Amino acid sequence: MNNEMNFSKNTIIMKLIKSSFLVMLVILSTTAIAQDNHQIPKIDELHAIKWQALSSKSQLSPREMDLVKPVFMDYEQSIWKMHKEKHDFFKSALKDAKNVKPNYSDLNDKYVDYEFREVQMFKNYHLKLRKLLQPETLFKYYKAEREFKRNLLHDIQDKRPHDNR
Repeated sequence: MNNEMNFSKNTIIMKLIKSSFLVMLVILSTTAIAQDNHQIPKIDELHAIKWQALSSKSQLSPREMDLVKPVFMDYEQSIWKMHKEKHDFFKSALKDAKNVKPNYSDLNDKYVDYEFREVQMFKNYHLKLRKLLQPETLFKYYKAEREFKRNLLHDIQDKRPHDNR
């Protein structure tokens, strides 16, 4: 039983690391998009692009769109706010790392706390969505979100300069 719990915790932690990586890629891609367009896209515009992709790919009805969009926007804004908070915290905590050795134990604990908060936010998001959407529709919605992230990764890779070694 204890091995199962450790496996489950390890699985959750790995998923958290992957999701954090994707968020960082989103941030990097917005920077790349901004450089290509010589403007910085606003986070609200990025949420709108993601919402459009999810709602159309999952084929939400107009009624479902009206019900789900506020939940989606609240979740997205909360996640981005938390990621900014996390970024600012670690930037501040590590700013003097050249002169003073950081307390890595505390930093590791803080990192895991942020990751678990993100999982809790996603769980709450899921609980709200499953009240609004039929299981098959919710499955399509999550599939559309995975595709959105995958496409974002491909876009970032395509924009990255290739090493000609």
